[in-house]
Amino acid sequence: MGLIRSLQNYDDPNSLASRFRRKRSRHVRALIEAIFRETGACRIVDLGGRPEYWKMFERPFLEAHGVHVTCVNYGAELAPIDDPMFTLTEGSACDLHQFADGAFDLVHSNSVVEHVGDWDNVEAFAREVCRLAKRYYVQTPYVFFPIEPHFSAVFFHWLPEPVRAEILTRRTLGFMPGKAANMGDAMRAVQHARLLSKRMFRYLFQDAQFPDEQVVGLTKSLIAVRA
Repeated sequence: MGLIRSLQNYDDPNSLASRFRRKRSRHVRALIEAIFRETGACRIVDLGGRPEYWKMFERPFLEAHGVHVTCVNYGAELAPIDDPMFTLTEGSACDLHQFADGAFDLVHSNSVVEHVGDWDNVEAFAREVCRLAKRYYVQTPYVFFPIEPHFSAVFFHWLPEPVRAEILTRRTLGFMPGKAANMGDAMRAVQHARLLSKRMFRYLFQDAQFPDEQVVGLTKSLIAVRA
C-alpha cells in the first residue's frame, strides 16, 4: 500500500482520512442535536451511504437522540444488516420519488455527488437533497486540492481524461483492484469520479452555509450545511 493510500485507509481509525472524517462529523452531530431538541427523534436519509459509516458516531449518542438511518444505495453496496437503527433501500439518489417532500429530518451525503454521473444527474441529486428534509449535510472532495482521493495520486485529476485513462491501463492507482483491463474500463473509472469546484457546488446548494474543510490553508473538501 502506498503512502497516500495508507493515509486514506478508513479501516484504520488512526489514519489521516479517518481523523478528518471524525472532525467533519461535528457538523452532523450538531444537526442531530438540533433536530432532537425540536422533535425528540432524528430520521436521517443517507444518500449513497452504508451502515458502517455510522460506526464513527458513538452508539449511545445515536440511540439517545432517537436516530434512525435510511441508507439509499445500489444493491451491491448494501450488505444485509440486522439492526433496527437502519433501513436499507436500493435506489438512485438522483430519483427518490418514493419519498415525499420532507420525509426525513436530515439528508446526509458523504463523498457521493461526484459519483452520480453527468451534470444533469448532479443537479437531480441536489434537488433530491434539498426537498427530502429541512436540513442537510453534503460533503465532496474539492477539484483543486492537489491530491485526488479516489486514485490516491497527486495532480492526477488535473490531467485530460485520455491521459488519465492511459495511465490506468498501465498502473494500479488508489482504490482500483488492478490495472484497467482495457480502455473502456479505464474511461469508466475516470468518469466515475467527477470532482466539483466551489462555484459548481455553491450553485447546487444555494441556501446552505459552506464550512469547507481546510488543510494547511488549502480547501480539501467542500461541505454544504443547511441548518
